[in-house]
Amino acid sequence: MKSAKDYLDEANTQVPRVPVEDALKKHAEGNALFIDVRDSGAIEKTGTIAGAARVPRGFMEFAADDSSQYHNPVLKKDAEIYLVCGAGGQAALAGKTLKEMGFEKVHNIGGIGDWKNAGGPMED
Repeated sequence: MKSAKDYLDEANTQVPRVPVEDALKKHAEGNALFIDVRDSGAIEKTGTIAGAARVPRGFMEFAADDSSQYHNPVLKKDAEIYLVCGAGGQAALAGKTLKEMGFEKVHNIGGIGDWKNAGGPMED
């Protein structure tokens, strides 16, 4: 039987955690997709990465499936994707899901606090 730690360890193995400085450079270049996977209540409290798409972890499979009526067109399989959440766990799990769905360039930034503390651009 798997534990939450098992799922998280597996996700962290499959989805590389990138240093926030690298993610900041990618954001400044403007050619990557940033996604906040937290729910709207959490985003409302802290804000999110400027320009980030908002796709809650619990909705990721529907938003990423181009045959779903709930497909989010920003989710393209060839996009370079950077995920953020509260501390990094949800981003890792969402990233693993995306990889299993055929997305190849998926990265975990970690927590929004890391981004904010590094001076990353934010929006409400």
